[in-house]
Formats: sequence, C-alpha cells, structure tokens
Amino acid sequence: MQGRTVSKKDAPTRAPAQDLRDWLDRVEALGELKHVRNAHWNLELGCISEINSRQRGPCLLFDDIVDYPSGFRVVTGTTGTPARLAATLRLPTNLSTPELVGMLRKKSPEWSARANDFPPQYVDSGPILENIKTGNQVNLLEFPAPMWNEGDGGRYMGTGDAVITQDPESGWVNVGTYRLMVHDQRTTGLYLAPNHHGRLHMEKYWQAGKPFPVVASVGHDPLLFLYAGVELPVGMSEYNYIGAVMGEPAKVVRGELTGLPMPAGSEIVLEGFCRPGNIKRDGPFGEFLGYYSANDVPQPVFEVERIYHRNNPIILGSPPGRPPHDYAYSKTVIRSALLHDALEKAGMTGIVSCWADEVGGGRALLVISVRQQYQGHGRQVGLMASQCPVGYWMGRYVIVVDDDIDPSNLTDVMWAVSTRCEPARDIQILERLFGTKIDAINTTMDQDVPYLSRAVIDACRTYEYRDAFPPVAEASPELQRQIREKWKDLLGTKK
Repeated sequence: MQGRTVSKKDAPTRAPAQDLRDWLDRVEALGELKHVRNAHWNLELGCISEINSRQRGPCLLFDDIVDYPSGFRVVTGTTGTPARLAATLRLPTNLSTPELVGMLRKKSPEWSARANDFPPQYVDSGPILENIKTGNQVNLLEFPAPMWNEGDGGRYMGTGDAVITQDPESGWVNVGTYRLMVHDQRTTGLYLAPNHHGRLHMEKYWQAGKPFPVVASVGHDPLLFLYAGVELPVGMSEYNYIGAVMGEPAKVVRGELTGLPMPAGSEIVLEGFCRPGNIKRDGPFGEFLGYYSANDVPQPVFEVERIYHRNNPIILGSPPGRPPHDYAYSKTVIRSALLHDALEKAGMTGIVSCWADEVGGGRALLVISVRQQYQGHGRQVGLMASQCPVGYWMGRYVIVVDDDIDPSNLTDVMWAVSTRCEPARDIQILERLFGTKIDAINTTMDQDVPYLSRAVIDACRTYEYRDAFPPVAEASPELQRQIREKWKDLLGTKK
C-alpha cells in the first residue's frame, strides 16, 4: 500500500465523518441509538447486547459502566438493521434488505475498481493522539473490556477491532478483525487463523526471526470493522477500499513504534509486537457459529508497548455467539451481494438472488435462486458457490432453488428441499476440503489437519420434468394483492 503524507497546513488534523462519534450522531438522528447506564462489564453488558441483537434492537451505547469512570464507554449493535448498515456504507437509509443487497451489488464493483485511487492520507495529528501512554502507564485494564460470555476464557478488548499489519516484502498493509483477549495489563492474545492475511504477515516476520509489528484499533468508524472482516483480494488494503466507499482517503497517523498507519479518528489504539515463540493459550471464546472455541491452541502474545486514546474513549464491541449475533446481519447482506457477483463473474447465468443466511454466520449456509436454462444448471451453480472465495471458508451447505423461491425465507427454502429434492440423487457431498479448528464440528474429527466436507443440495425441479411438475397450490400474487387490499382490516398490511 502506498500512502501520501500531508502536512498540517495542507490537511485538517481531524478526520471529519471518519470516526465513531460522527457515526453515532448520524445513527442517533435516525432514532436508532439508545443510551444504557450502569451495566456491569462482567457478563451483564454482554448478555444485554446478546438479547438486543436477537430482537433486532437499537445500537446500544453503554456509559457509567460499573467499576469504570463515566465517559469510558462501549458500543454494540452498530450494523444490525438496514438503516444502520446503510448509514455505515454511506448509502440511503430508507432501503429494505433486498434493496440494500441490490445496491451493494451495484456499488461493490465500483468501489473495487476505484480503490487504487484512494490510498490512505497521512496526517500529522488527530484525535487519537489526545493521550499517549508508554512504559508503566500502559494498562489495558484501564478500559472496560467486557467479559462477554459466561464460558469465555477472559475479557475481550478486541471483537469489533481493526488489526493493522504489513507484509515485510511488498509493503502491503492489511486490516483484519482478530480477537484480542486481555491476558494482563500489558498483553493480549492475538488469534490469527491459518491462511488469514495477518497470519501470513506474522509468519514471514517469525521465519526471519524478527518481532511482528502490530497496531490494533479497538474503536473506530464501523465501516473499517465491516471491511476488516470481508475477504478482499491479496494486495488490496482495506484502507483503500473504505476510501472508495467514503469518496475520500482514509486519514491515518503513523504509529510511533511500528510506523504502521492507524486511523486518525480512532478511539483507542494499541501498538506493539508479537515476538517469535511467545505464545499462550487463548480462549475459549463464543464464536460466530454459536459455540465456544477450543481453549487448547496457543496463540501469539501481543505485547502492547504503547496505548493511544481519545478523551472519554469508546470500545467498539461486536461479540459473536449463537446467531443472530451482533454482526450477523451485516455480514449476511454483504456476503449475499458478493456471492451473487462472484457467481456471475464465474460465468454462471440465470442467477436471480443469493442469500448467505444468518443462521450459518453468513458463511455455513448459502442459498441461491436460479432460473434454470439447461440440464445440470442448478448443480453447476451450487458447486461453483461451494468453491468460490466467498463461499469456501467455513462453508458447509449450498442449497440451490428455483426462481419462485425467496432464498432469504428459510420456510420457503426448506419447503423446496422437502418437496423438490430427492436425497440420493440431488445431494452431492464434496469431501476432504479446507476446514478450520474454530469450527465446533472439528472436535468430532479424528485428524490433526482440519479437513471438512461440503454438501450441495439441488432443490430445483428436475430440469427435463419441470413442465410436468405439479403446479404450486397457492393463490396467485395478483389474487393475493386484491384480497389483501379488500380485507386489509382483517389481514393487515403485508410486511
């Protein structure tokens, strides 16, 4: 990633419309923010957030947290509704979920094409430099990092975080979301899953016997968190991508120890190193598929040597857990759009709509609606979806349905599976594919290297018999419209 340095006289020191506080103001104006006071950091804050997420409740801003001074805050539920997600993406906030997916399908290629035009802009100062703590001043427990779940191995400061690392060979800067469990006042765990970009960077440093430089922002514009958890092409920096989304470069400040770019408008930034061989057990942690991760896998220790923070700092919390969790909705919407685009780029025709359902954390269950055009069409689409970059990691089931089925309606989807899929013929199992040890089902596998399978379920009417297939016993859309209009007092308005 190439950036450009701007002096104080050439650019503002603040990052307008690029920080969490500006975002909170916009969301509060939409009526989607609620202030919560006097919650306890130990489990209470986490359980409130969990229940709120399942109810599609408002964004929650916690203040006066027990044991902490007023002004040291935590926010959760940032992207859990169409309006809040649209506000994050700088899109119109009156869009429905299908409209938001459609808008993302239109915008995502534009943003990708323009990303190289928006390298991050280095500024000399910013709100993140209001407080700088080094040496004995470094104390991670100064901040109200929550104990989110009863079975967690500790307090997690990083759940909605943005961990900034750099490839030592190419200079490519990556921003990823990797969990940070507080070990003590000066160290955290840093969970870097195999093949993730941050881990690839770390391995290069460690293979050379060098400490791995890390900067972790734990409070920022949710847009950065949103794309820190989406797979972008190798070599593309998330800073460039969000610059394209915003239409202006991301403002960054160089870390004093590592030189890594940290968001100028961030709330809290941790800076330090992971040194070769310094590993420690990390977890358990309530992961996004709804189960606790294993606690017997040592992870790198992030030695924090410097803390930067704003006055009255805010931690961006986004705890996963049993879906629907804090960020399940946003990942579902984004991955649904990306999956549709990926299939069309791969030459798949007849794609009507795609859905990466929340029940699978936006990954494990993919549903594609197709307008069949030739024999084997549905099966081909399903196989492609199971192997494309959007669907491969943590994938498990791909269901392909006809174009009369809404893929986001699991009742409709399972009706199609139950009535149009002949199991022995229409379910294909792909074996010995890439797996991961954070997948709970891996505990049932007798293997050191995590392989898993994928199921492709063709729940479309058989192509050569589609005209002979009995018609659906349901009132036509036009008749339903007429009846709903005439009997609206009885039936109400269609949701």
